[in-house]
Amino acid sequence: MTATVWVPCDAAAVSVGADAVADALAAAGATVRRNGSRGMLWLEPLVEVETGAGRVGFATVTPGQAGDLLAGELHDTGQDLGVVDEHPWLARQHRVSFARVGVIEPTDLAAYRAHGGLAGLERALTLTAEEVVREVTDSGLRGRGGAGFPAGIKWETVRTAQADVKFVCCNADEGDSGTFADRMLIEGDPFTLIEGMAIAAVAVGATEGFVYLRSEYPHAIRTLRRAIDIAYAHGLLGGSVLGSGHRFDLDVRVGAGAYICGEETSMLDSLEGKRGEVRAKPPIPALRGLFGKPTVVNNVLTLAAAPMVLADGGAAYAALGTGRSRGTQVFQLGGNVAHGGIVEADFGISLRELVEDFGGGTASGRPVKAVQVGGPLGAYLPPERFDLPMDYEAFAEAGAMVGHGGIVVFDESMDAGAMARFAMEFCAKESCGKCTPCRVGSTRGVEVIDRIRAGTQRESNLVLLEDLCATMAKGSLCAMGGLTPMPVRSALEHWPEDFGVPSPVPSAPLLPPAAFSGDPRNPHSTPEAFSGAAGGSRVEEHDDSATSTDGGARP
Repeated sequence: MTATVWVPCDAAAVSVGADAVADALAAAGATVRRNGSRGMLWLEPLVEVETGAGRVGFATVTPGQAGDLLAGELHDTGQDLGVVDEHPWLARQHRVSFARVGVIEPTDLAAYRAHGGLAGLERALTLTAEEVVREVTDSGLRGRGGAGFPAGIKWETVRTAQADVKFVCCNADEGDSGTFADRMLIEGDPFTLIEGMAIAAVAVGATEGFVYLRSEYPHAIRTLRRAIDIAYAHGLLGGSVLGSGHRFDLDVRVGAGAYICGEETSMLDSLEGKRGEVRAKPPIPALRGLFGKPTVVNNVLTLAAAPMVLADGGAAYAALGTGRSRGTQVFQLGGNVAHGGIVEADFGISLRELVEDFGGGTASGRPVKAVQVGGPLGAYLPPERFDLPMDYEAFAEAGAMVGHGGIVVFDESMDAGAMARFAMEFCAKESCGKCTPCRVGSTRGVEVIDRIRAGTQRESNLVLLEDLCATMAKGSLCAMGGLTPMPVRSALEHWPEDFGVPSPVPSAPLLPPAAFSGDPRNPHSTPEAFSGAAGGSRVEEHDDSATSTDGGARP
């Protein structure tokens, strides 16, 4: 009897030889099926063999082991994980958005439907647009791109706007260090995103949609375009979505590597064929977005949550999580971490559980010195802050942010002063240049930090650095400059010795509270305004950056 094996086609698995393993297994006579990654990236290539008890996993399989695997000779090598669904690392999670990732073939629409797919869209088509939006509002779903703005409020604004054309735009320009959930979902379960965008279109009356996907994700681009073709062929997209008479057309647009295009208005400029620059607000994109029309702009994970919200009802989703942070978040563990990968859990899980229990500490075996949560513009937190619950308000009160859910781990060899310098350097390189606090402030920031670390007029330069941070935080047009002070201030607060400062430095407010929540009282804060931490930069390209020299981070 021919064995059926599953080999991930996810880019992370492919990067460590999954394609070669799949070819070797096929040559050895197995029926090979390609799935997304289960998210246990330290075990890739993770091959699963179908058995009567379930799919049994084998870790880090090499092409040369194909014959032994099929002959059942890998059980005593330490690679046998048992039934994958029962693995403790997976069993402790609560997979909602990632429920099908790694389980089915990414573009198998029949399997998608068999595992609960399309139930949300089908229910949405039985409701009025107002009722669909109410379900999303009742669910408490907030933007997963970083701002945490209530999705229902944004959708309602677009729904009630008067226009001949409306758009739904998905921001898939995922460029934060340590983030990869958008990529993995698109490569492993693209129909979830398509369904979520179709639900949004039905809710707000949009007829056209775009996924803005970064050029550094060729596997995701290919998979999503294939899934869209299949969706059209089966009536999920086009002139009558599932026979409803509602038209919705969807296309992929590929970014050119600008980190700033993770900010929603820069992304819209890029979609229009312009240079990506931040727009002044108001007007907000929900009223005047793409080509001046009302536009829903949401992150991949926000839209991917919509099918579950509609399928099970807003109340079921609202029952998950804590406080005002409802539902689940897809956390991503990266950097110098023993067990890197995807952890989907209810909001409220502690940072310590993620780093120590799921992450297993550092890959180097050295003590953890810090983690950076929320991308390159997020705060650095020491181990004594690891009991913070993962929710928007708790992190904001601690002078940090959840962001897109990326968590980068550093061991004791990290140089916090170098990382603070890198934050300013990164901002200087990636700024669109439109506003002075960001464009000039970041450049001056690098110079001031260099003088502090060199011991040049250290006391006066510390005062100047805080002045500069305050100006950037309060005066920048978007979160690119507005959040850059966060890693700088947190590094200086917790590790002043890495700057050559002998005594603790008094901490300062990182940003006005309104800036974290999309509060309309803050003129620079609009729906998903702080998703600027989702652009297309590559840290490792900067040879003089801190992450290329500190030895503690592995972005």
